[in-house]
Amino acid sequence: MGSVSQIIGEVKKVIVGKDRTLLWVLTTILARGHILLEDIPGVGKTTMALAFSKALGLEYGRVQFTPDVLPSDITGYSVYQKETGRMIYQPGAVLTNVFLADELNRATSRTQSALLEAMEEGQVTVDGQTYALPQPFFVIATQNPTGASGTQLLPDSQMDRFTIRLSIGYPAPEDERELVLNRQKGNPLDQVRQVVTRQELLALQDQADSVYIKPEVVDYMVALVSATRSDPMILRGASPRATLSMASMAKAVAMLKGRDYVTPEDVQTVFVDTVSHRLLLAPEAEARDVSEAKLLQTILRKTAAPRLR
Repeated sequence: MGSVSQIIGEVKKVIVGKDRTLLWVLTTILARGHILLEDIPGVGKTTMALAFSKALGLEYGRVQFTPDVLPSDITGYSVYQKETGRMIYQPGAVLTNVFLADELNRATSRTQSALLEAMEEGQVTVDGQTYALPQPFFVIATQNPTGASGTQLLPDSQMDRFTIRLSIGYPAPEDERELVLNRQKGNPLDQVRQVVTRQELLALQDQADSVYIKPEVVDYMVALVSATRSDPMILRGASPRATLSMASMAKAVAMLKGRDYVTPEDVQTVFVDTVSHRLLLAPEAEARDVSEAKLLQTILRKTAAPRLR
């Protein structure tokens, strides 16, 4: 698809050597999902979010989360207007298309929870009044690895609202070299151009929504998620929201492959990355140093995939 390759091409002007991560981010956007980037500082998380907002022609908002950020900074607040005798709503930072929640796990739990309604329902409620968010809308949140100075774990309800968790990681030496050389010509972000309109992006999302999933493939997804709930190494398995996220991602993957239907292979492609961050491992798994990804790969091998006719 020409527009999809153009979007990736523009973002690659600033993010070098991370093609898989960029494709996953775009796939999640097409699936109307939200992205959690867990990584050390300085690897390009914020730059990537800015590059996508420019290539997609979307409004961009960013909050650097610290313990003193308030929920009203995110959702907005009402101010009494003396002239009219009315309360006037002042929009918060989340009323945008692309919201970058930078270092989300440095904020207080109360502030983190201000994002829950926006991520799930595309709206915010302030003083009893509900305000719809602009469309398209998606969150790109970053968090430093757990245990880093000043961080705390995100609540389970928040983790479950992220469609996918990704890590950019360190660049390869040759990519880091190219990164430095590119900076000598100016800021690469200035070279990123808009290649689709909002209406075109919304049309791509609608196209992904319309991809068909056969009942046999739905049963396969349910079986995979159900297996996470009965595995003795997993203390708490994935929620029904994980199944819905997996379905949306599989549809977007199928669309990017030029199909209007989902195959078991599409489900297998998205399963680990859309489910791993939603699990709570049993102490035995942690003691044996068994990761979520490894357990999910085992579930994939053990769960029979349907044969489509």
